[in-house]
Amino acid sequence: MMEGVRVAYTLEQCWHRVPGGTASATIRLGQQLAQRNELTLLGVAGRHRRMPLPPWTPPVPTSHLPLASPWLYETWLRFGWPKVEMATGPVDVCHATTLIPCPSDAPLVVTIHDLAFLHDPSQFSKHGVRVFHDSLDAVRRRAELVLCCSQTTLDDCEQAGIARSRLRLVPWGVDTDQADAATIARVRSAYRLPEQFVLFVGTLEPRKNLVRLAQAMGRLDHPMPLVICGPPGWGTQPNEQIGSSTADVRFLGFVPEQNLAGLYAAATVFAYPSEREGFGLPILEAMAQATAVVTSASTATEETAGGAAVLVDPFDVDSIADGISEAVDRRDALGELGRTRAAAMSWDTCADLTVRAYRELAGSL
Repeated sequence: MMEGVRVAYTLEQCWHRVPGGTASATIRLGQQLAQRNELTLLGVAGRHRRMPLPPWTPPVPTSHLPLASPWLYETWLRFGWPKVEMATGPVDVCHATTLIPCPSDAPLVVTIHDLAFLHDPSQFSKHGVRVFHDSLDAVRRRAELVLCCSQTTLDDCEQAGIARSRLRLVPWGVDTDQADAATIARVRSAYRLPEQFVLFVGTLEPRKNLVRLAQAMGRLDHPMPLVICGPPGWGTQPNEQIGSSTADVRFLGFVPEQNLAGLYAAATVFAYPSEREGFGLPILEAMAQATAVVTSASTATEETAGGAAVLVDPFDVDSIADGISEAVDRRDALGELGRTRAAAMSWDTCADLTVRAYRELAGSL
């Protein structure tokens, strides 16, 4: 057993303008790791004037380096400074929880959520693509182990030149507490939700494929509204492009965490036809509420769905429309399949696999 092993755990993404799913997963995993007696988990981030508001509050006490992003990321990549030990003191393992590796004297573990920028750089800002490429180069050189949230991401990492012997599959989990009738009714009232609707949850950015999703809604035999939930990301926002769609599209913006389970549970179908993902956590969140799911084939979302969703071609509007119609028809059966799938994906297992990676590096210390 690793008694008292000190692990530096990066949490800078909690302060990003749009923390996104990677921050959600990092926070949830951190909550599990903090409960492990064999670890001392030490949060580390840049210098910030205030703590981020929930749900982005770091899960453990966090020490701060003298710079914040984007300057922190630039100095990490260009100069190997500041080392995490400047904030945490000596550590046995350093865990960079995003693609951007932090400098440290300790063995380095890096979590890579996806390498989508290698497949279609146009889906990201030019600055982002440069930082991602520089980060991937640094990971190739410096990371002893790389944790991948899906087999799809693991295969991409191997294709990108990271030796298979350094890669570990560590799938994310999901919370499975189901919303009760009172919660669902409260959420329906708060957002004036229709009786039936298709739901999307996620950061609003080009690769989420919301324009095609809206076009597909306009082709349903039995139309219903599309409810889009999530903060704006980068690029032209879908509400600026969907104007030509005949669908009834409603944007809720950011929805607080305490309302998400009720929102998923209220939906007739959850549609997530993203062009490319590293995992697709909202799929499991919807399944945990026994909501029928439609998602993309031939990307990590198919892997995450585990046979419990209707799979569609994300580049074919008719395929998306047909998939939604099928999910409506099979709503009850898909709900049960999804709930079983979600129950098999736990944060506790994710934490076990992460600790195993720490043990590989720190076991001899």
